[in-house]
Amino acid sequence: MDPLTDLLARIQSGDGDARDARDALFAAAYSELHGLAHARLRHGGRNTLLDTTGLVHESYLRFSRAGELRAEDRRAFFAYASQVMRSVILNGVREHMALKRSPAVQDSDAVGAGAATLPGDEQTILEVHEALTKLEKADPRLAHVAEMRYFGGYSEQEIADTLQVTERTVQRDWEKARIILAAALR
Repeated sequence: MDPLTDLLARIQSGDGDARDARDALFAAAYSELHGLAHARLRHGGRNTLLDTTGLVHESYLRFSRAGELRAEDRRAFFAYASQVMRSVILNGVREHMALKRSPAVQDSDAVGAGAATLPGDEQTILEVHEALTKLEKADPRLAHVAEMRYFGGYSEQEIADTLQVTERTVQRDWEKARIILAAALR
């Protein structure tokens, strides 16, 4: 059995060492989570104040606070991690936009170092999120494929294995999702 899957099983069992298993899971998956975070920031979160390491660590804190980890195997874990990272990026963008709109924030130090040089594409990140949310309501699998492919950096084969569909189905779903998202973002 894959070591990550074994650790996930220990976490799911809820026995006394679940916390130790969670810490061991993140230690074992750290380099892959770092790569996933890099892909996330490259494809839709580069306009946040987070760096790759910060995104991994903030995601770990969210996992820890959530208590229950609902992932039964390696692929499900990384799909869930991708969703958590998207959420962290989105919340960071919303917080930054709120700070920029706040009349009480006049001092650039209060916004944070580097905030003044942050590109203005935060609205695009929010629009992509809203488009994905609408797509998820219309067709959850298309939204999941789009999220895994675009934000998670997964290959078509990896997505097919995770969703238990053929690679050709993933290709068709990705093409449909791209068309729908492009239309929604116009």
